[in-house]
Amino acid sequence: MPASLYEMSILTKTIAAGSLSAAAREMGVSTAVVSRKLSALEARLGVRLLNRTTRRIALTDEGARYHEACVRILAEVEEADAAASARRVEPQGLLRIALPTSFGQKHIAPLIPRFAELHPKVQLALSLSDRTVNVIDEGFDVAVRIAELEDSSLAARRLAPNRRVICASPEYLRRHGKPLTPQDLVRHNCLTTTDFSMLWEYRDPEGRPASVRVSGHYACDNWTVLRDWAVAGLGVALKSTWDVRRDLEDGSLELLFPGYTFGGDVGIYAVYPHRRYLPAKTRVFIDFLADSFGPEPYWDRPIETRRAERAAA
Repeated sequence: MPASLYEMSILTKTIAAGSLSAAAREMGVSTAVVSRKLSALEARLGVRLLNRTTRRIALTDEGARYHEACVRILAEVEEADAAASARRVEPQGLLRIALPTSFGQKHIAPLIPRFAELHPKVQLALSLSDRTVNVIDEGFDVAVRIAELEDSSLAARRLAPNRRVICASPEYLRRHGKPLTPQDLVRHNCLTTTDFSMLWEYRDPEGRPASVRVSGHYACDNWTVLRDWAVAGLGVALKSTWDVRRDLEDGSLELLFPGYTFGGDVGIYAVYPHRRYLPAKTRVFIDFLADSFGPEPYWDRPIETRRAERAAA
């Protein structure tokens, strides 16, 4: 007689929790129930799945192969349930989201009240950090990344382009002069992220690729700090338009080299574990972000267009 999905889930939860007692607490049953179910499963299969001591549990060779199959089968069942109910069941449950700090504060956190109106049964737990989280190991449902994505075991959906520009404060340009081409940056104090010397890639107005090696006295791996330093006149910065649009509009920063494009194929992406069927809560959140930003995000639209949109809202 084949094992039940319940017994399979007990085995996977026990391995994930690290002990029978921890699995029992997670499932809301006694440790004795977990032990009996595992023993019954082993008896039905005719093999030992776990080596158990008072301190630890460990999968046998047969148990490791069976556990791997259980994880796959339970995931497929969950995906099938999600696919069947995605269009008729209201999205609900806890959704854990990892966001870059500054982008999350500026452009995602302000959208959450509207998302909450649309999907009141979804609980959101936002984690803001500029480190690259391990989505699967750290238990996130989705993460937003601003990067040139490498091959990964994660699925990804592009939410918006990430246009970058070179800018500096009027005070800095008054004191040090205005560079006329990107190559002039070799004589300027450039604000960098980790190393004091970096290669900035760009394309000229005709689309021809080139690069310039820049250097400076100030480096920081936090985007907000670099923006604040640029506004304060410490140097020239390579910044995303989502981060400095207001500074460019109010004159705190001045755009350099209009017509040039900077950086590689960097975009703003939602990344999530590869699954055939996304849970409804994850799907609606990713759709919501994609609809909110669009192929031309609001921070890249002309100021007159944005003012008209706000007036019409």
